[in-house]
Amino acid sequence: MAISRREFIKGGIVAAGTAAAALGGFGIVRNLFAAGVPEGGENSPAPVSLRGITRYLDLERTGELERRERALWDLFDPCQLCPRLCGANRSAGRAGACSVAQTFRVASSGPHHGEEAPLRGTRGSGTIFFSNCNLLCVFCQNWQIAHRGDGRQTSHEQLANMMLDLQRRGCHNINLVTPTHLVPHLITALRIAIAGGLHIPLLYNTGGYDSLEVIRLLDGIVDIYLPDFKYQDSAVAARFSDGAPDYVLHTANAIKEMHRQTGTLNVVNGIAQRGVLIRHLVMPENLAGTDVFVRWVAAELDRDTHVNIMGQYRPMFRANEFPPLNRGLTHGEFNQAMQWAREAGLHNFH
Repeated sequence: MAISRREFIKGGIVAAGTAAAALGGFGIVRNLFAAGVPEGGENSPAPVSLRGITRYLDLERTGELERRERALWDLFDPCQLCPRLCGANRSAGRAGACSVAQTFRVASSGPHHGEEAPLRGTRGSGTIFFSNCNLLCVFCQNWQIAHRGDGRQTSHEQLANMMLDLQRRGCHNINLVTPTHLVPHLITALRIAIAGGLHIPLLYNTGGYDSLEVIRLLDGIVDIYLPDFKYQDSAVAARFSDGAPDYVLHTANAIKEMHRQTGTLNVVNGIAQRGVLIRHLVMPENLAGTDVFVRWVAAELDRDTHVNIMGQYRPMFRANEFPPLNRGLTHGEFNQAMQWAREAGLHNFH
């Protein structure tokens, strides 16, 4: 039985720390090279890039991935990684709007069987939950890691080894959750993991508040995009996501670029290989603007776009301070949301 994201994180914080400590430094990478294992790891299938997937391998071979890595680090200090453009001198230890300075934390890591079916498949999505967040919603279900920053400080080498361990365990993808404020760190770790044989699809699992410049730099690196599109009204976004009135504009532009890069979700034998799947949480009194969202998807992307119209909203964190977020969703509200989606012509639901 699939467990919720919240249950997965709660049970995995200690596991992530234990795994990082056990793997340590360049452990897996060093062992692979010492054993003379070919790219892909011992007894692994040929790198999936040979089948038109995981283009990051081609970017690494040509040196382009290293160039993108440098460009992303240039945006790190002063920090211009997300639309908040806080300008924090993170390399000097100054925390950005996300409360993160130079280092980063991992809250949980492991095969996750609670994601959408094409992402979890039969062996799970190789999920790595990062601590802190650049969006900071008042109703956050994982506020302990997003707002408070619970997790274990992790090095690039340890993160690379987590990726390789998830691949070894048979996961269908590497699922980077809440990556926006940490992108340069993730690409540095990715390059270490590639040297150790990483070859499965890379999944960018984001709250949607992403810089168009950063998303463009991820072209060819990310295979699957999993963005939220939380709101369709700037005033609502400003009230519930730490003063982010430009959320709608930036998220719309970022998702259109994600779709341009990877297209409609490509599912082979039940497993997502490439493309975009958008999550949209239905909220009380249609605060999320679901009717506007589904029409936007149909008009700006296409009606074949894969969406998860989520009905599991419940008051969490500070939601009780912001009526009507202080109550759960009704069956009628969710049914109305699904009716709007069908009327817009959408049909790939998860």
